[in-house]
Amino acid sequence: MPYQLLWIALIVAFVDWISAAKKWRKVEYIAKPTVIIILFVWLMINNGLSSWTIWFGIGLVFSLFGDIFLLLPEKFFIVGLFSFSLTHLAYIIGFNPTLPQTNIASLILAALVGITAAQIYNKIAAGAIKKGQRELRIPILIYTVMITLMLLSALLTLVRPTWDALSAIIVSIGALLFFISDSLIGWNKFFQTIPNGRIYIMITYHFGQFGIIIGAALHYLF
Repeated sequence: MPYQLLWIALIVAFVDWISAAKKWRKVEYIAKPTVIIILFVWLMINNGLSSWTIWFGIGLVFSLFGDIFLLLPEKFFIVGLFSFSLTHLAYIIGFNPTLPQTNIASLILAALVGITAAQIYNKIAAGAIKKGQRELRIPILIYTVMITLMLLSALLTLVRPTWDALSAIIVSIGALLFFISDSLIGWNKFFQTIPNGRIYIMITYHFGQFGIIIGAALHYLF
Protein backbone atom coordinates (compact mmCIF):
# COMPACT_ATOMS: atom_id res chain seq x y z
CA MET A 1 0.00 0.00 0.00
CA PRO A 2 1.83 3.19 -1.17
CA TYR A 3 1.81 6.04 1.31
CA GLN A 4 3.37 8.85 -0.75
CA LEU A 5 0.02 10.55 -1.33
CA LEU A 6 -0.66 10.50 2.39
CA TRP A 7 2.56 12.40 3.04
CA ILE A 8 1.52 14.96 0.44
CA ALA A 9 -1.90 15.25 2.10
CA LEU A 10 -0.20 15.76 5.47
CA ILE A 11 1.99 18.53 4.05
CA VAL A 12 -1.06 20.25 2.55
CA ALA A 13 -2.86 19.86 5.89
CA PHE A 14 0.09 21.53 7.63
CA VAL A 15 -0.19 24.43 5.17
CA ASP A 16 -3.88 24.67 6.05
CA TRP A 17 -3.07 24.78 9.77
CA ILE A 18 -0.60 27.61 9.19
CA SER A 19 -3.13 29.47 7.05
CA ALA A 20 -5.74 29.05 9.81
CA ALA A 21 -3.31 30.49 12.35
CA LYS A 22 -2.33 33.38 10.09
CA LYS A 23 -5.89 33.86 8.79
CA TRP A 24 -4.81 33.42 5.19
CA ARG A 25 -8.30 32.75 3.89
CA LYS A 26 -7.31 32.46 0.23
CA VAL A 27 -4.79 29.75 1.10
CA GLU A 28 -7.41 27.94 3.19
CA TYR A 29 -9.81 27.94 0.25
CA ILE A 30 -7.28 25.81 -1.61
CA ALA A 31 -5.53 23.80 1.09
CA LYS A 32 -8.51 22.57 3.13
CA PRO A 33 -10.44 20.92 0.25
CA THR A 34 -7.21 19.64 -1.31
CA VAL A 35 -6.46 17.46 1.74
CA ILE A 36 -9.77 15.63 1.31
CA ILE A 37 -9.31 15.29 -2.45
CA ILE A 38 -5.91 13.66 -1.94
CA LEU A 39 -7.32 11.29 0.69
CA PHE A 40 -10.09 10.32 -1.72
CA VAL A 41 -7.61 9.65 -4.54
CA TRP A 42 -5.41 7.59 -2.20
CA LEU A 43 -8.38 5.52 -1.05
CA MET A 44 -9.57 4.86 -4.60
CA ILE A 45 -6.09 3.90 -5.79
CA ASN A 46 -5.61 1.41 -2.97
CA ASN A 47 -9.10 0.04 -2.46
CA GLY A 48 -11.06 1.05 -5.54
CA LEU A 49 -14.83 1.18 -5.82
CA SER A 50 -15.55 -2.52 -5.54
CA SER A 51 -15.11 -3.06 -1.81
CA TRP A 52 -17.06 -1.75 1.18
CA THR A 53 -14.68 1.23 1.30
CA ILE A 54 -16.91 2.90 -1.30
CA TRP A 55 -18.88 4.25 1.66
CA PHE A 56 -15.78 5.95 3.02
CA GLY A 57 -15.16 7.42 -0.42
CA ILE A 58 -18.72 8.77 -0.44
CA GLY A 59 -18.10 10.18 3.02
CA LEU A 60 -15.04 12.03 1.75
CA VAL A 61 -17.07 13.50 -1.12
CA PHE A 62 -19.61 14.92 1.33
CA SER A 63 -16.72 16.10 3.53
CA LEU A 64 -15.36 18.01 0.55
CA PHE A 65 -18.73 19.73 0.07
CA GLY A 66 -18.90 20.43 3.80
CA ASP A 67 -15.42 21.96 3.85
CA ILE A 68 -16.30 24.24 0.96
CA PHE A 69 -19.60 25.39 2.47
CA LEU A 70 -18.02 26.09 5.86
CA LEU A 71 -15.40 28.28 4.18
CA LEU A 72 -18.17 30.38 2.66
CA PRO A 73 -20.19 33.09 4.47
CA GLU A 74 -22.23 32.27 7.58
CA LYS A 75 -25.46 31.69 5.64
CA PHE A 76 -23.97 28.44 4.27
CA PHE A 77 -23.36 27.01 7.77
CA ILE A 78 -26.51 24.86 7.75
CA VAL A 79 -25.67 23.46 4.32
CA GLY A 80 -22.19 22.57 5.57
CA LEU A 81 -23.73 20.93 8.63
CA PHE A 82 -26.03 18.88 6.39
CA SER A 83 -23.11 17.83 4.17
CA PHE A 84 -21.13 16.55 7.14
CA SER A 85 -24.22 14.77 8.46
CA LEU A 86 -24.20 12.81 5.20
CA THR A 87 -20.48 12.18 5.71
CA HIS A 88 -21.21 10.55 9.05
CA LEU A 89 -24.10 8.56 7.59
CA ALA A 90 -21.76 7.15 4.93
CA TYR A 91 -19.13 6.31 7.56
CA ILE A 92 -21.78 4.65 9.77
CA ILE A 93 -22.76 2.39 6.87
CA GLY A 94 -19.09 1.72 6.14
CA PHE A 95 -18.43 0.63 9.72
CA ASN A 96 -21.52 -1.58 9.83
CA PRO A 97 -21.70 -4.06 6.93
CA THR A 98 -23.55 -6.15 9.52
CA LEU A 99 -25.38 -5.05 12.65
CA PRO A 100 -23.07 -4.78 15.69
CA GLN A 101 -23.40 -7.35 18.43
CA THR A 102 -25.12 -6.34 21.65
CA ASN A 103 -23.02 -7.23 24.69
CA ILE A 104 -21.75 -5.61 27.87
CA ALA A 105 -18.82 -3.92 26.13
CA SER A 106 -20.97 -2.41 23.38
CA LEU A 107 -23.58 -1.21 25.89
CA ILE A 108 -20.91 0.45 28.04
CA LEU A 109 -19.42 2.18 24.99
CA ALA A 110 -22.87 3.35 23.89
CA ALA A 111 -23.63 4.75 27.34
CA LEU A 112 -20.32 6.60 27.64
CA VAL A 113 -20.51 8.09 24.16
CA GLY A 114 -24.19 8.99 24.49
CA ILE A 115 -23.80 10.72 27.86
CA THR A 116 -20.77 12.68 26.68
CA ALA A 117 -22.49 13.79 23.47
CA ALA A 118 -25.64 14.83 25.35
CA GLN A 119 -23.65 17.00 27.75
CA ILE A 120 -21.80 18.71 24.91
CA TYR A 121 -25.02 19.25 22.96
CA ASN A 122 -26.73 20.85 25.97
CA LYS A 123 -23.90 23.36 26.33
CA ILE A 124 -23.82 24.21 22.61
CA ALA A 125 -27.62 24.43 22.31
CA ALA A 126 -27.79 26.71 25.34
CA GLY A 127 -25.13 28.90 23.74
CA ALA A 128 -27.06 29.06 20.48
CA ILE A 129 -30.21 30.14 22.34
CA LYS A 130 -28.26 32.78 24.24
CA LYS A 131 -26.94 34.15 20.95
CA GLY A 132 -30.47 34.40 19.58
CA GLN A 133 -30.09 31.40 17.24
CA ARG A 134 -32.74 29.15 18.74
CA GLU A 135 -33.63 27.84 15.27
CA LEU A 136 -30.28 26.04 15.11
CA ARG A 137 -31.07 23.71 18.01
CA ILE A 138 -32.72 21.04 15.85
CA PRO A 139 -30.05 21.03 13.08
CA ILE A 140 -27.36 20.84 15.76
CA LEU A 141 -29.23 18.02 17.50
CA ILE A 142 -29.54 16.04 14.27
CA TYR A 143 -25.86 16.56 13.57
CA THR A 144 -24.93 15.55 17.12
CA VAL A 145 -26.88 12.29 16.73
CA MET A 146 -25.15 11.53 13.43
CA ILE A 147 -21.59 12.16 14.62
CA THR A 148 -22.29 10.31 17.87
CA LEU A 149 -23.49 7.24 15.96
CA MET A 150 -20.43 7.49 13.73
CA LEU A 151 -18.11 7.61 16.74
CA LEU A 152 -19.90 4.70 18.39
CA SER A 153 -19.74 2.67 15.17
CA ALA A 154 -15.99 3.25 15.00
CA LEU A 155 -15.44 2.37 18.66
CA LEU A 156 -17.46 -0.81 18.29
CA THR A 157 -14.90 -2.10 15.79
CA LEU A 158 -12.73 -2.62 18.89
CA VAL A 159 -15.09 -5.41 19.98
CA ARG A 160 -15.97 -6.74 16.53
CA PRO A 161 -14.21 -10.08 15.93
CA THR A 162 -13.98 -9.30 12.20
CA TRP A 163 -11.77 -6.25 12.80
CA ASP A 164 -8.07 -6.64 13.54
CA ALA A 165 -6.77 -4.64 16.49
CA LEU A 166 -4.61 -2.19 14.52
CA SER A 167 -7.33 -1.13 12.09
CA ALA A 168 -9.88 -0.83 14.89
CA ILE A 169 -7.58 1.33 17.00
CA ILE A 170 -6.76 3.61 14.07
CA VAL A 171 -10.39 4.21 13.06
CA SER A 172 -11.42 4.66 16.70
CA ILE A 173 -8.78 7.32 17.29
CA GLY A 174 -9.73 8.97 14.00
CA ALA A 175 -13.44 9.04 14.82
CA LEU A 176 -12.73 10.39 18.31
CA LEU A 177 -10.59 13.20 16.88
CA PHE A 178 -13.33 14.02 14.34
CA PHE A 179 -15.83 14.17 17.22
CA ILE A 180 -13.51 16.41 19.23
CA SER A 181 -12.99 18.70 16.24
CA ASP A 182 -16.70 19.23 15.68
CA SER A 183 -17.32 19.64 19.41
CA LEU A 184 -14.70 22.39 19.40
CA ILE A 185 -16.46 24.06 16.46
CA GLY A 186 -19.76 24.15 18.31
CA TRP A 187 -18.17 25.16 21.61
CA ASN A 188 -16.12 27.92 19.98
CA LYS A 189 -19.01 29.20 17.86
CA PHE A 190 -21.87 29.13 20.33
CA PHE A 191 -20.65 28.67 23.90
CA GLN A 192 -17.21 30.06 24.60
CA THR A 193 -14.38 31.31 22.39
CA ILE A 194 -11.34 29.05 22.51
CA PRO A 195 -7.94 30.77 22.08
CA ASN A 196 -6.41 29.50 18.82
CA GLY A 197 -9.53 27.37 18.49
CA ARG A 198 -9.47 27.20 14.72
CA ILE A 199 -6.00 25.64 14.73
CA TYR A 200 -7.07 22.92 17.16
CA ILE A 201 -10.22 22.35 15.12
CA MET A 202 -8.30 21.83 11.89
CA ILE A 203 -5.57 19.63 13.39
CA THR A 204 -8.07 17.28 15.05
CA TYR A 205 -10.28 17.29 11.94
CA HIS A 206 -7.51 16.32 9.55
CA PHE A 207 -6.00 13.66 11.80
CA GLY A 208 -9.53 12.39 12.38
CA GLN A 209 -10.12 11.96 8.65
CA PHE A 210 -6.68 10.39 8.21
CA GLY A 211 -7.41 7.87 10.97
CA ILE A 212 -10.82 6.86 9.65
CA ILE A 213 -9.71 6.48 6.05
CA ILE A 214 -6.38 4.73 6.73
CA GLY A 215 -7.92 2.35 9.28
CA ALA A 216 -10.82 1.49 6.99
CA ALA A 217 -8.49 0.96 4.03
CA LEU A 218 -6.28 -1.37 6.05
CA HIS A 219 -9.27 -3.37 7.25
CA TYR A 220 -11.07 -3.77 3.94
CA LEU A 221 -7.90 -4.25 1.89
CA PHE A 222 -6.64 -7.13 3.98
